[in-house]
Amino acid sequence: MPEPVRLAVIGGSGLYQMDGLSDVEEVRVETPFGAPSDAIVIGTLEGERVAFLPRHGRGHRISPTNLPVRANIYALKSLGVERIISVSACGSLREEMAPRHIVIPDQLFDRTCLRPLTFFDEGLVVHLSFAEPFCPDLSQLLYEAVLATGTPVHKGGNFVVIEGPRFSTKAESHAFRQWGMDIIGMTAVPEAQLAREAEICYAAMAHVTDYDVWHESEEPVTVEAVIRNLLANTAAAQQALHNVVPNIPAARDCACATSLADAIITQRDAIPPEARERLDLLVGKYLA
Repeated sequence: MPEPVRLAVIGGSGLYQMDGLSDVEEVRVETPFGAPSDAIVIGTLEGERVAFLPRHGRGHRISPTNLPVRANIYALKSLGVERIISVSACGSLREEMAPRHIVIPDQLFDRTCLRPLTFFDEGLVVHLSFAEPFCPDLSQLLYEAVLATGTPVHKGGNFVVIEGPRFSTKAESHAFRQWGMDIIGMTAVPEAQLAREAEICYAAMAHVTDYDVWHESEEPVTVEAVIRNLLANTAAAQQALHNVVPNIPAARDCACATSLADAIITQRDAIPPEARERLDLLVGKYLA
């Protein structure tokens, strides 16, 4: 097992590798929830060991619904990860959040329906506090890192997550706007809540690639437009990651690190041994 890694980056569409890593190694981690999306690449960035995981696998092989998100988060937790930065594509539901801008969202709205949403689905019940789905401390550091690149960046925003893999209808897009949503994507759920269940800080760097389908003067979203605009922003994403690493403090003062402390509702003597063993990495310190 490699030395503990405190920071991980999960790369989405268009970001399948990290530039500037040295002393690189690949690790494959087996978990009680199966194999992650791909091998995890660990390297040194700005003097810190950082893990990188391509969300959809190299070559973009896995659809949003079928992502092994539980395995991804569990594998990163097993490596010692305490903070995750998610890099993803998103559509904009607001005129001012234009293509090639970046949004650091602070809220989630879940419209998925086919995905496992928790590690705690058998033998152990947890009711997670999730009012603030993104870590405010890590989000602030990420915002400042993107700001330093000169790329237009928006702090805060309501991120609606749809099942996919198709894009929205116009009716859906207009409804999301009326509900107060700002950006739309397919992968922040259940990633954000599983990170919270694993007591890992989680922040998102969402790259606006299109205006979804609500904007009358713009063409409806296409894969070609998504990739074109993502590639245009790749340098900014890479630079922002270089910027943020040296500014991340060693200790965490946020509530993410103890999110399960008061969340386990199952009586300790009613937890099956198999569940204790399977979930020990996540809850062992609370069940000792």
